[in-house]
Amino acid sequence: MFSKELIAPCGMDCNVCSGYLALTHDLKKKGIRMSYCAGCRPRDKQCAFLKKQCEHLRKHSVNFCSECPKFPCQNLSSIDARYQKLFRMSLLENLGSITTDGMEKFLRAEEEKWRCPSCGGTICCHNGLCFVCDTSRLKKKKHLYRWDDE
Repeated sequence: MFSKELIAPCGMDCNVCSGYLALTHDLKKKGIRMSYCAGCRPRDKQCAFLKKQCEHLRKHSVNFCSECPKFPCQNLSSIDARYQKLFRMSLLENLGSITTDGMEKFLRAEEEKWRCPSCGGTICCHNGLCFVCDTSRLKKKKHLYRWDDE
């Protein structure tokens, strides 16, 4: 079950992030060197991408960027464009879905979207691989944070 505590204020779903998945699957023990991360909210980073540039996030005055009067700011729009291009995820669409449909419906949709068809594990948004059944492919990847077809 995906956790709402792993949805960053910017709309990043840390449930499908390479750092979180590497941590939860302990990839270092499997010989794969990837950064570990417990998620933005659990680390009280609010948003690893935006916190340093955003007074609202630093002061905890918004729970999600979509609550901000400046939404979407240029910084968030830039990150969203990069995530759409490289990682097949839109932070702005995630925030819109949370606002429109609610967190629980968003989480269920994310679970379905990122479910591995082979084993039922979670596919990583940063490389399109399941950290349960694709570890041999992950070990051989030249670019750990890119999808194979890019």
